[in-house]
Amino acid sequence: MTALHWFRQDLRLADNAALLAAAEQGPTACLYILDDDTPGDWRIGGAKRWWLHHSLASLARSLDAIGGRIILRRGPAAATVTQVADELAVTSIHATRLAEPWWRKADEVLGDRLTLYDGDTLVPSDHITTGSGTPFKVYGPFYRALTEHLPPPEPLPAPKRIEPAKTIKSDRLEDWNLLPNHPDWATGFTDWQPGEQGAAANFAAFADHAAAYATARDLPSEEGTSRLSPHLHHGEISARQVWHGLADAKFRKELAWRDFARSALLAQPGLTSKATRAEVPWRSGKAADADFGAWTQGRTGYPIVDAGMRQMWATGWMHNRVRMIAASFLVKHLLIDWRRGAAWYWDTLVDADLANNSLNWQWIAGTGSDSSPFGRIMAPLSQSAKFNAADYIRRWVTELADLSDADIHDPVFRPAGYPPPLIGHREGRERALSALATLRHG
Repeated sequence: MTALHWFRQDLRLADNAALLAAAEQGPTACLYILDDDTPGDWRIGGAKRWWLHHSLASLARSLDAIGGRIILRRGPAAATVTQVADELAVTSIHATRLAEPWWRKADEVLGDRLTLYDGDTLVPSDHITTGSGTPFKVYGPFYRALTEHLPPPEPLPAPKRIEPAKTIKSDRLEDWNLLPNHPDWATGFTDWQPGEQGAAANFAAFADHAAAYATARDLPSEEGTSRLSPHLHHGEISARQVWHGLADAKFRKELAWRDFARSALLAQPGLTSKATRAEVPWRSGKAADADFGAWTQGRTGYPIVDAGMRQMWATGWMHNRVRMIAASFLVKHLLIDWRRGAAWYWDTLVDADLANNSLNWQWIAGTGSDSSPFGRIMAPLSQSAKFNAADYIRRWVTELADLSDADIHDPVFRPAGYPPPLIGHREGRERALSALATLRHG
């Protein structure tokens, strides 16, 4: 009796109920599928492809150490799982339950042949529902309902041994060409260590200063964030492992928001592109395209925005506070459709997560069922000074490295090569509020 474990966004051995169940049945085959077809526009972005290559290499080594082997295939997920299952004559297929629409579609196609296990969230999403049994769309009542199910179950151990199934054809990871070349734009990604061991090391490092998280998390110049987001997205560490390994209440609420994002995506599969509230008229045309290009390149003339966008391009990650500032600047100061920003983050972030990315952009744009009002406009210059971003700016906007703390947030005299602001803060704010007024009275 051969079992098949289908790895997706659970690239770990520990606290993996699906893998453990498969291994307990007898000979087990482990499969990962690169599906660029089913997700459509949401196929894995460039930065995540870099991460995926190294994470799969790490997973292969971990499986090898306990007797297992990873089978790599490429193609539409449901059809490819079926093909591999038929080749192996498996009696059961096991996988972790996920919220993304393309995984759910594949799960439906596989039907009774597939057994799903919880493990992507603190609490199974179907346990946190409204009185009518539907997923929540608003965070407040969701969180109150979630707390009734906490703490989450203790993490499960990794299987000590995997009895290998028969050998069948596997793609070579190198042939997937997930790593960039000509040019290699990922040279700045070397601080990351993808994989389960890297996740554990990153978590241990964060735990040493987690007591300062509540205040340090908002300071871009400090190492106050966990940097666990790419490990959590790829499932190299589970939310339950983090919860039980770290008692910080503020960080636990971040895990709760992650659960909520999945609940919101289940309730609104169109969250990625469909607004649930009326939208302001977004700018389009050559001028808007030029502004969008300047934003992606970190050339807006707002140092805090430019620092964040350059950090993201160089490292595949951006400080969370700066993500909000940069996103707000795009949709409010520049009046550019939030979908364009979401697509750019998706392609350039190693932690790009469909639920979180979509929910957070709709929150900033004021278009989601639980979002910040559009009229609440972040002031990039005051945000930069308030959160002591001077050293952060010096690191990423090197043209400004010699400026004082007092001057660097809004340079009066700009060094050669650094652009003027695309739009003044007051002008941008008034334009955004005018667009909002048009919407209200249109």
